[in-house]
Amino acid sequence: METQIIDRNLVEVQSNVDRIFLNLQQLTTDIGNENMSTTIQELREKLGEPFLFVIVGEVKAGKSSFINALLDTGGREICKVAPDPCTDVIQQIVYGTEEKHENVNEHFRKIHLPVEILEKISIVDTPGTNTISDHHQEITERFVPHSDLIVFVFEAKNPYRQSAWEFFDFISTEWRKKVIFILQQKDLMQEDDLATNVNGVIKQAKQKGIEHPKVFAVSALQELKDLKEISGFKPLREFILDNITGVNAYKLKMQSNVETADQVLDNIKDGTKTRKKQLELDLQFREEVRDAMDQQEQKSYERVDKMVNNLLQDYDRITGEFRKEFVDGLNFFSLASRSVRSMFSSDEQSVKEWLNELTKRMETELQTNFQTKLEDGMNDISESIKTMVKMVDLKMKSSKTVLPTDHEIFGEIAERRQDAIKAIQTNYNNFVSNTENFIDEEVFPKTKNYAPDVALSGSLGIIGAILALSSQTLVIDITGGVIAGLGFLFAGGTLFFRKRKVIAAFDEEIAKGRKNLERVLQDQIKAYTHNIKERLDQNFDPFDIHVKQEAKSLEELEGKIERLDKDIDGLKVELGPSVI
Repeated sequence: METQIIDRNLVEVQSNVDRIFLNLQQLTTDIGNENMSTTIQELREKLGEPFLFVIVGEVKAGKSSFINALLDTGGREICKVAPDPCTDVIQQIVYGTEEKHENVNEHFRKIHLPVEILEKISIVDTPGTNTISDHHQEITERFVPHSDLIVFVFEAKNPYRQSAWEFFDFISTEWRKKVIFILQQKDLMQEDDLATNVNGVIKQAKQKGIEHPKVFAVSALQELKDLKEISGFKPLREFILDNITGVNAYKLKMQSNVETADQVLDNIKDGTKTRKKQLELDLQFREEVRDAMDQQEQKSYERVDKMVNNLLQDYDRITGEFRKEFVDGLNFFSLASRSVRSMFSSDEQSVKEWLNELTKRMETELQTNFQTKLEDGMNDISESIKTMVKMVDLKMKSSKTVLPTDHEIFGEIAERRQDAIKAIQTNYNNFVSNTENFIDEEVFPKTKNYAPDVALSGSLGIIGAILALSSQTLVIDITGGVIAGLGFLFAGGTLFFRKRKVIAAFDEEIAKGRKNLERVLQDQIKAYTHNIKERLDQNFDPFDIHVKQEAKSLEELEGKIERLDKDIDGLKVELGPSVI
């Protein structure tokens, strides 16, 4: 055959190819995909190597005979043709100055031959597509990504076998490799039947996306018997010379490699879309968790406001009744009568005793009245906080995963995300099970005194107990403070002459107590609810860190993908339309 001719105008394109492949390899390294990185590295290294043919087809399709005839070695059997073909061995036939058979491993053999055509092409003979087993992954992992041409060999009598076309689907969609079709053993068919099958293959290939399928009907038997004019190998060899080993070889090889690189990039793009979708779902998940906690916090606030309003109404009613009694007791005759009677009878209350008794009764009635309503109100608020905790648990269990840990490209990212999810669950479970997390000494300083008593109620049950005990103590302090504030009124008979000031002072102390009651209950119970929410949210810190890092990584990754996409499209334009 003629020596290979290289289009010197493509030398500059090769420089661009190498630069872009280097950037793509760096990208595959950045995302941590060793297989893709190796594929691109080998593409760069193999750009100057002989054109690689990968021969595929079913058992008994005549692949070995086809290869022997194609190599034209004067009748020597390079690939063994046997009644029971060896389906376990992949053979690569390459040029060598002397014949040598090298067993690379149990399932892969390299044959070196001093055959002229092998200076320009190397051939990989694969097992039948209907016998491929797990260890034949070498076909796809080692040869298909780097092949320059896939040669599908069909039995001319039946070119429609499922396994071969399924393998075609794989290499066409997964790697976008150049393909030609061989109908072998044409000597066993009538011309009309052969033409029908050739047209059938053309039709099937077009349906699968090949615009101009190249189909050759050949007979290895006729070629090996030197019936070259009818064997069908002549047009096949002319096609190989014109489009592969001749002037177009270098261009075609670069086109093939660029297509493979483009497929690698498309796989990364598809994986990136899934990864981005996962990030969007994770951001949505976090927003839903925050919204759920905010909504439940707001409901707790509304319940606090409702409870406080009810307590204030009672406060106003009770203090109003005692104010009337107090004012009535301040008239001249009541004070004078009480003072005189107490002088002559130890059973009669003095004015001071009357005031003490009045304020004590008011204090007792306030506290007694508040106790039931406080317990009911605090239980209601406690349930709201418990609901918040349970809603967080429910949201965690319903979080969606679209990026699996076994993802071909971003499995490691998925594992890191899964670790962050597990960290949330661990933190959350520890938080809920630890009673101390529901005790807030900053909001309720006396809470620590209740911890041993309420701990038996359980981590969530403690909420209601803490709120009830703390709020009741607050009310006692407030009402007691009101009574203490009225102590200056003990002035005996002079009260009448300072009646207006005394009543004003009474009203002022009652108003202070009311304002203090409202402020303390609202502020401190709401602060307690808010603190619980904030502590719950802190359990998501590992996940938030992951999401933040993921958002930044994806932004950088998408930028690199976009630049490489433009570069590869530019290469396609420079290389022009494919000859195959």
